[in-house]
Amino acid sequence: MNEGIIKRWNNQVDQNDIVYHLGDFSFKGRKNAEKFEGKLNGNIIHIIGNHDRNSGVKSYIITAFLEFGNKIVLAQHHPPRSIDEIPKECDFVICGHVHDKWKHKFIENIPVINVGVDVWDLTPIKVDNLLKYYNKIKKK
Repeated sequence: MNEGIIKRWNNQVDQNDIVYHLGDFSFKGRKNAEKFEGKLNGNIIHIIGNHDRNSGVKSYIITAFLEFGNKIVLAQHHPPRSIDEIPKECDFVICGHVHDKWKHKFIENIPVINVGVDVWDLTPIKVDNLLKYYNKIKKK
């Protein structure tokens, strides 16, 4: 499984791409995280997941506000549970910690998109595809 994910990642991600990884990169210690980081293309920015506290990944960001295609995106590990957890300036939320394999849901009128590889054919999703998906679900 790991080798398949690495292959798909490297087919999708160029060496100079920036990748926002939304948590649970590795929970088997620093050497394991470094081993995987060394095999993956791109510059990885880690947003901390619940299994990352002892993984030794290079950075720990809890949440991030990103701008893609004139949309303000909240990026975090856990999906928000209510509208109160989503800042009013956000157009949508991306998250990675999902156990029931949904691709998106709405909290009130705000899309929450699961970017975990388990629902994207074990492949990271590129920004342009994420924006296409956002536009598709917003129209519905």
